[in-house]
Amino acid sequence: MGQTIESIAIERGHDVVLRISIDNLEDFTSSNLRKADVAIEFTSPESAIGNIEKCMEAGLPVVCGTTGWLRHFQEVKKFCLDRNGAFLYASNFSLGVNMFFEMNKMLARLMAPHNYNVSIKEVHHTAKLDAPSGTAITLAQQIIAESFTKKQWVNHPAGQKDDLLIESERVDPAPGTHIVTYRSAVDDIEIKHTAHNRQGFGLGAVVAAEFLKDKKGIFTMQDVLSF
Repeated sequence: MGQTIESIAIERGHDVVLRISIDNLEDFTSSNLRKADVAIEFTSPESAIGNIEKCMEAGLPVVCGTTGWLRHFQEVKKFCLDRNGAFLYASNFSLGVNMFFEMNKMLARLMAPHNYNVSIKEVHHTAKLDAPSGTAITLAQQIIAESFTKKQWVNHPAGQKDDLLIESERVDPAPGTHIVTYRSAVDDIEIKHTAHNRQGFGLGAVVAAEFLKDKKGIFTMQDVLSF
């Protein structure tokens, strides 16, 4: 993702003034961070919070696409607001996926009064570090918010009617597929998003960074896309 984002940023006329990976952590300093206008953070659940907070301490707005750490979201949000910073998190930066999110909310609202059972399936490459994906969790949360019957999502069948099952599959090559299915005795209704490559994710992250520059507060891709 770092290489994809860098390539797209340069194509859109931006300078990449700092690149941090596990191989050059000694360059991850406040003085180096202040050379930038915005930081884009795509790492791992274990390192994301520390990276975000270090950037914010340097006064740098942060766009974050790392998933798997959201139980600490309120802490990071408070950290940002206490410093009058700017933060934008998305479980998926693809512009198409964010349109898919809007479709998912609309469909969940339409289906709520009817006798259908809903489930989610997500398919990613074997290097994907978390399961279920952050995108699948977002889809599940949107459905639960509208549902009369689903109370929580689960990643393994537990036989409870109020569970929303997210099935996770890891297979190569697979940039990312998400399927939401409503099943009844008479028919199925399904919406599906399939990524063909990482370009869509990278473009969305750069567009988000362009949006976040010079702003203060907490934002989402809904703000970026004016949904």
